[in-house]
Amino acid sequence: MSEQKNKYPVNLTETAFPMRGDLAKREPKWVKEWQERKVYEKIRKASKNRPKFILHDGPPYANGDIHIGHAVNKILKDMIVKARNMAGFDAQYVPGWDCHGMPIEIQIEKQHGKNLPTAEVLAKSRAYASEQIERQKKDFIRLGVLGQWDRPYKTMDFRNEADEIRALGTILEKGYVYRGLKPVNWCFDCGSALAEAEVEYQDKRDPAIDVGFPFAEPERIAEAFDLPKLPADKGYAVIWTTTPWTIPANQALNVHPEFEYALVQTSRNGEPLLLLLAKDLVESCLQRYGMEGRIIATCAGSALSMIRFKHPFADADPGYNRLSPIYLGEYVTLDTGTGIVHSSPAYGVDDFVSCKAHGMKDDAIINPVMGDGKYASWLPFFGGMTIWEASKPICAKLEEVGSLFKLVMFDHSYMHCWRHKKPIIYRATSQWFAGMDVTPKDDGPTLRQTALDGIDATAFYPSWGKARLHGMIANRPDWTLSRQRQWGVPMAFFVHKESGELHPRTPELLEEVAKRVEKSGIEAWQALDPKELLGADAEMYVKNKDTLDVWFDSGTTHQTVLRGSHAEESQFPADLYLEGSDQHRGWFHSSLLTSSMINRCPPYKALLTHGFVVDGEGKKMSKSVGNTVAPQKISDTLGAEILRLWVASTDYSGELSISEEILKRVVEAYRRIRNTLRFLLANTSDFDPVRDAVPVADMLEIDRYAIARMTELQREIGRHYEVYEFHPVVAKLQMYCSEDLGGFYLDILKDRLYTCGATSAARRSAQTAIWHITHALLRVMAPMLSFTAEEAWTVFADKETYAASDETIFTQIYYTLPTVADADALLGKFAVLRELRAEVTKQLEEVRMAGGIGSSLQAEIEIKASGKKHALLQSLDDDLKFVFITSQATVTQVGSEAEEAVIVTPSAHQKCERCWHYRADVGAHAEHPDICGRCVSNLFGSGEARRFA
Repeated sequence: MSEQKNKYPVNLTETAFPMRGDLAKREPKWVKEWQERKVYEKIRKASKNRPKFILHDGPPYANGDIHIGHAVNKILKDMIVKARNMAGFDAQYVPGWDCHGMPIEIQIEKQHGKNLPTAEVLAKSRAYASEQIERQKKDFIRLGVLGQWDRPYKTMDFRNEADEIRALGTILEKGYVYRGLKPVNWCFDCGSALAEAEVEYQDKRDPAIDVGFPFAEPERIAEAFDLPKLPADKGYAVIWTTTPWTIPANQALNVHPEFEYALVQTSRNGEPLLLLLAKDLVESCLQRYGMEGRIIATCAGSALSMIRFKHPFADADPGYNRLSPIYLGEYVTLDTGTGIVHSSPAYGVDDFVSCKAHGMKDDAIINPVMGDGKYASWLPFFGGMTIWEASKPICAKLEEVGSLFKLVMFDHSYMHCWRHKKPIIYRATSQWFAGMDVTPKDDGPTLRQTALDGIDATAFYPSWGKARLHGMIANRPDWTLSRQRQWGVPMAFFVHKESGELHPRTPELLEEVAKRVEKSGIEAWQALDPKELLGADAEMYVKNKDTLDVWFDSGTTHQTVLRGSHAEESQFPADLYLEGSDQHRGWFHSSLLTSSMINRCPPYKALLTHGFVVDGEGKKMSKSVGNTVAPQKISDTLGAEILRLWVASTDYSGELSISEEILKRVVEAYRRIRNTLRFLLANTSDFDPVRDAVPVADMLEIDRYAIARMTELQREIGRHYEVYEFHPVVAKLQMYCSEDLGGFYLDILKDRLYTCGATSAARRSAQTAIWHITHALLRVMAPMLSFTAEEAWTVFADKETYAASDETIFTQIYYTLPTVADADALLGKFAVLRELRAEVTKQLEEVRMAGGIGSSLQAEIEIKASGKKHALLQSLDDDLKFVFITSQATVTQVGSEAEEAVIVTPSAHQKCERCWHYRADVGAHAEHPDICGRCVSNLFGSGEARRFA
């Protein structure tokens, strides 16, 4: 209704809450105020003695600006923490950062070159990490995330570094840690072992070769095939491989015990020749080699066990003069190749396991490839070459000795380093491991068993996470704890120079080192002279150079943070860990393993995962494609509130799509909610609850219904928050604002709010209802629309309430709405009324389109209704017209549903200048010829009586 400049005013109240949010401009000021007014501390004070709820922050890595994925992660955490606080918990939030590890070391290398002394690498890495944390922190705070930003946790804090060394001591004492040779994923560029999570697959082109290993024991072969003797002197067992560089390190051959193998008679250059191949592959192999031949005998793979063959280069150089026995292996397949697999235990997991199982000792394993990807100088023919450039010379040498049967180039999916995007290899190195299947010293269950039991005891959101993590733990190899880096927490062991054994006083020495690290950081280990701790023993021991895998840093934060640096703010186990779905193989995984070793249980009660952000077409975000969306840009143009609402309204269990189009829709949804709030705030601005509130029992029926409806909505929203669901909350809030309030309740209420006496019981009843609704609404919105809820709270809360809330909505718990005695009956009744109203509105619109009426108030309606429907409409008596927003509404009873109808008639009466109703009594009062009797009474008399609407 427009403001009237005449002597018949309506109750148009104002609010300081502006229609336009102007978020991008105003939010930074609020963010600053939250910091200055210490809002987070106020929440802590308010929730002091409540039960704790701890969401433990998975630490982002301290390198580079935050991207949209970080924003999703932090906003989700913030919404959960705020919602739990409002549900009556003491939900603290300590943000953290992961600080050690390779990416920072690489940055230091880029900026300062490769050969810095370790002490300088550490000092520069520390400074770099600190600077990155400050940048990221500023951006996280800008998103409206509340937390203990003045004292976050950092894995590089001296105390955390020290406690990590203590955690290593604990798992060592419990018997989980061992040292051994093992093929690990090795990156030549990193010069280090990689964790499973750091490996990705890309296509690579390699020579695929068929290589013959000459017969060394012809009599044994004849015996296996049940022949008196072999029909030719020369023969080869043929293998197929796509990694020619592993041939120099071959030490065995593998066949499947149950497959059938064939002895094939053929010839090459006129010379008779025998080949050993899997029977099923003979035809395809001969075709590949361009040879003709026939099978002269067959036998099971098991009959070939331990027969030995010569290395292809055995006669070319004494350095290769060795024999390779056949081992039986279940992992041999018939889908490609020859059915015989060559085994280089230093460069393949299956090879390694098989050779070890057949009794090969670590020091017998031939390992010519060095950490930088070159062959050791002692390797005949190929010493000093990188393994990739040696491919050609190796194939040429095989050709020369007559062992190369075929070479074709082959494209296949191959392991690459996720940082350098370069191919990596398996390489046997001496590493420290946490054994998945070793029995700990107390004879308890293995680490694998403890972790799997822990998964069963954990709640998963979404539920498919359980099977995923279970599969990863069930199948994972031992955990390589050691890395060959500088910027990392040291595995502070003293190792015997000759035997390689740990010093007998290791547990106590680790504690000594930890005390020093607690005072001055990991630098203390670098600076430590072994004599200080070992005395005379120092001559025989060296300091272990390895650092701990960075996943061990973040994976032990349940010890170093929850029970260490931030024990006051935390509890163990945490209620929730929340990260992207890649962390099933990352942080969730490493945290589960370390806690299973230290505590025999998971460090969390529940795990929540969210998907990755994709563009509007569902494509992955990538800088090279140019489809990334920077959270900073959204905050600066639309406001962080819009980003928060986007996160809240997207189903995070799958991929989250973002685009300009999607954000436009979010802005639209935001406006709708904001406009609703503005209406509620404006229409309660002259309402003092102490003086003006109407008891529920005395309220109009529709007002009681409105409170009952909000109570129902609040209960539903509470249930969604319980299980960390936000998108249904946003959907329901939007529906509520546009349908329940805008399209129904507030639409009907306008007449009473604007035209009834300013202090009348009818208007105060409406204001009481919307005052209660606003209290509830602001609180359920606050976790998501934090800026808007806080802005509205400063306008809405009266002086006493505002002071009691310590000047912020975030100290509040969900609102307790007054109890409506006949709530269920009202909800049922008004659900029917709303359906009827939709039908009537449709008919009014048709008449309006045809030019029969202007506004709906120009209409008078007669509703013909039967049975219960008639009784329901009749029960609203004279207030029925207000529900339909017509000037008159009558109900006539009919006998059956078939006779039901709505009859619309344009009013023959005059329009009241004040309330715009068309009534017979307009001008009935001589002094006020332009207004109706209702308005005269509301302005100058005792006011109209309203009972229902």
